[in-house]
Parts: sequence; C-alpha cells; structure tokens
Amino acid sequence: MHGSVLSAVQITATLALVAWMITGFTPLPGRWLRWKMFCRATFTIVQLSGTSKDGRTEPVNIYDHLSPGSFILGPPQLQAILDHLTRSDRYDRIDGHGRVLSADGERSVKVRDGRVVL
Repeated sequence: MHGSVLSAVQITATLALVAWMITGFTPLPGRWLRWKMFCRATFTIVQLSGTSKDGRTEPVNIYDHLSPGSFILGPPQLQAILDHLTRSDRYDRIDGHGRVLSADGERSVKVRDGRVVL
C-alpha cells in the first residue's frame, strides 16, 4: 500500500507540473508569442526588394545585416538597417511588405521608399 500512495503522489505532482507548464504558454493576449520568455519580443518578417541607382531591382535579405545569431527584429531596428542601406548608396530605394509579430498579435507592415509603415 505504501508504494501505491507514493505512485499516486508522483502522478499528481507530474500532472500538476504539466498543467502549470501548459498554462505558461497561454496567459498573454494575442495569437503569437504567448510563452513568457517571448512576451516582450517583437519579430518582423518582411520581403524586400531594393532598387539600385542604375534601376536594377534585387531581393534584399535584411537578416544578412543583423549580428550573427540574432533573429529578433522590431520595426525600429528594421528602419535603422534600411537607413544604413540607403545612406551607403547600396540602394536608391527599398520597398516591401510583411508582418510584425508580438504578444499583442499580428500587424501588417509595409516598406515604402525605405520607410517602415505600420
């Protein structure tokens, strides 16, 4: 009987731990990033195309300009990278569209002539 009591306590503790871990993913509003570890993170997923001075258009991978291992990119950081790319005369114009994901949910984002528009 002693073994069955211990087993019942272990099962109860395990179920309580699992329930606590599952609820840790769901308390914040929004569709994305409900886990508390990501509740203050903002991710921007964009498709950009840059137009050079001679009129050529090519895709721009904004993540090539982040620090190695970085993947969190909010609108202010995106704007800073766009400013760098246009000031360095690499591109005359950068345009695109995408999504901003945060604990508040999803929003559309557009890039027009090198400016982030939410």
